[in-house]
Amino acid sequence: MQLSILPDIDIMYDALVRKDSSFEGVFFAAVKTTGIFCRPTCHARKPKAENVEYFGNSKEALDHGYRPCKVCHPMEMKGVSPIWLKSLLDNIETTPNIRINDQNLRDRGLDPTRVRRWFKKNHGMTFQAYLRSLRINNAFGQIRQGDRVIQSAYSNGFESLSGFLDSFKNSTGFSPKESKYKNVISVTRVPTPLGPMIAGATDKGICLLEFTDRRMIETQVERLRKYLKAELIPGQNPYFELLTNELNQYFEGSLKKFTVPLEIPGTAFQQKVWKELQGIPYGKTRSYKDQAVAINNLGAIRAVAKTNGDNRIAIIIPCHRVIGSDGSMTGYGGGVWRKQWMLDLEVKNSLTS
Repeated sequence: MQLSILPDIDIMYDALVRKDSSFEGVFFAAVKTTGIFCRPTCHARKPKAENVEYFGNSKEALDHGYRPCKVCHPMEMKGVSPIWLKSLLDNIETTPNIRINDQNLRDRGLDPTRVRRWFKKNHGMTFQAYLRSLRINNAFGQIRQGDRVIQSAYSNGFESLSGFLDSFKNSTGFSPKESKYKNVISVTRVPTPLGPMIAGATDKGICLLEFTDRRMIETQVERLRKYLKAELIPGQNPYFELLTNELNQYFEGSLKKFTVPLEIPGTAFQQKVWKELQGIPYGKTRSYKDQAVAINNLGAIRAVAKTNGDNRIAIIIPCHRVIGSDGSMTGYGGGVWRKQWMLDLEVKNSLTS
């Protein structure tokens, strides 16, 4: 057990009791009396503090003879779609204009209530609302590419033009005919070792990447919506595949610089700070004062710190590489222990490269 790279035992036990998702992937808790190990967010009954030991990864727990919990499934990446749902999700991804009712789900051997509950928990909407959003997103792209509104409506499974027009405007805030002059942010969920993230993209690049439990994420999303004058709608985007591949490589320790295009709306000052953040080398850290000096504005230390906090594209714009002048782990929207985990990852792979 390598306690030197783990949080304090009292902090971990408190996180375990509170089921704190910001510690997802940071540690695993093993219960001595049962021989089972869990993720921090497990809903099983909590053991006494003296009966728990902690590991930095699931392999260490297995090597010490512990078995994975059947409640929280610590061997699976949090946010990964369950096996029982995979074929349905694959079908939706390849055919975004598909229509599936409850009987269709039963014919596939799926319980409609279970499917509805999973989508409500993971996407904040029912399965049918999710399908409808995908079809609207797909129609938006088709119309921008020159398809007629009526053609797009029927090709995306809408049975009437009036129903399509109403659904489209309710989802986007504008009529289909305005699509060529408007913007939509496609959103999806990306599983990572530190918990699921929400990603957003326009036709210019990734504009949102945040842990789903990040503090004030609703505020950040609202600001992004106002900047781009766009609505967030579940859907596909060509940049998501590249983003997912590069994130996987980053967490594996094999990628040190991202290439996926970004769209980063903000004030001139914010743009300057975020650009400077992207210049911090992999495996290195700077203080807020260093960042202020780098933009030739020593008096803007607090403004730099605030702008770091306003960053909406975590990891790729590496605000986690900014720490206190005394070397302390200062605040991080995704949780300071996630920040520490990523810095440890980068330092380790900088030494071995």
